[in-house]
Amino acid sequence: MGAYILRRILLMIPTLFGIMAISFVVVQFAPGGPVEQVIAKLTNQGGDASDRLGGGGGGDMSGGGLDVGTGGDSKYRGAQGLDPEFIKKLEKQFGFDKPPLERFGLMLWNYARFDFGNSYFRDISVVDLILEKMPVSISLGLWITFLSYLISIPLGIRKAVKDGSGFDMWTSAIVIVGYAIPGFLFAILLMILFAGGSFYNWFPLRGLISDNWWDLPWPQRILDYFWHLVLPLTAMTLSAFATTTLLTKNSFLDEIRKQYVVTARAKGLSERQVLYGHVFRNAMLIVIAGFPGAFISSFFTGSLLIENIFSLDGLGLLGFRSVVERDYPVVFANLYIFSLIGLFVSLISDLTYTWIDPRIDFERRDV
Repeated sequence: MGAYILRRILLMIPTLFGIMAISFVVVQFAPGGPVEQVIAKLTNQGGDASDRLGGGGGGDMSGGGLDVGTGGDSKYRGAQGLDPEFIKKLEKQFGFDKPPLERFGLMLWNYARFDFGNSYFRDISVVDLILEKMPVSISLGLWITFLSYLISIPLGIRKAVKDGSGFDMWTSAIVIVGYAIPGFLFAILLMILFAGGSFYNWFPLRGLISDNWWDLPWPQRILDYFWHLVLPLTAMTLSAFATTTLLTKNSFLDEIRKQYVVTARAKGLSERQVLYGHVFRNAMLIVIAGFPGAFISSFFTGSLLIENIFSLDGLGLLGFRSVVERDYPVVFANLYIFSLIGLFVSLISDLTYTWIDPRIDFERRDV
């Protein structure tokens, strides 16, 4: 097993390199980079924009008496009329004074040491920014995973036992419809119905806690927290439990049809003893082993649009704003960190199989 783990860890290096390389190449051809972002703000908002944008990148963008009104040609759209020296200072500020290969190599070297630098447009390090937003996403991810498993496992077992019955049919229809409805669309519907839209004003529209949360006694803090969670979690859980429900059902059906179940029944064991004493462990293998991946999926991918709709200041909203603003240190740091986490979670999922069922031995398989 040690050799298998080592091989998997070594394979993470080229995988991570490929992810970062492809993303870096795509970014090189994407219009509206950070230099263009600053130029656009300068031309639209006046010369004082350079003062407001100077703090985040760690260099001197404040202007300091720079003349931005002289003529000059530039490769950047909208830069006509700005001093070429000012443009060069912007390029140096963002690191674009170096060739692409050098910038990519420097980024990989820094990231290998977990040095992610500072945000371009916020006066804060990327790590601190991610840590600041992480509690919201962790909160959502934990509750979504917990609720989806709490619903899907009992429902999947019941559907397997009642396979082909009316209960199985109508629950399958509900699950499929729920999975087909986009989460963001359902979130908008919930907002209209229950968050002060055209009907009721039962739940808050934005945020994870109220503005006066710290002034409330702790029982009211707990209630306020869950009050804010109702609509986002409902929107995100709608489709989250569908895959696990069907996976649980099919896994139980496969086990129920095996010979050892027939033997257990022939020995006079009740259906409950057969189901939970023999079938459950084998059937839940694939479901439990997929838990780490399910958590990571709900943690990072499922919350992007929901966080935007309900103004939840988490990693999804941070990633979206960073892409829009071309805040590349934040974009690439998120990509690097969560790709690395995803690769390790994939390894943990495989190891979970061997922990649950020792008969599985990855040492005998090619990676």
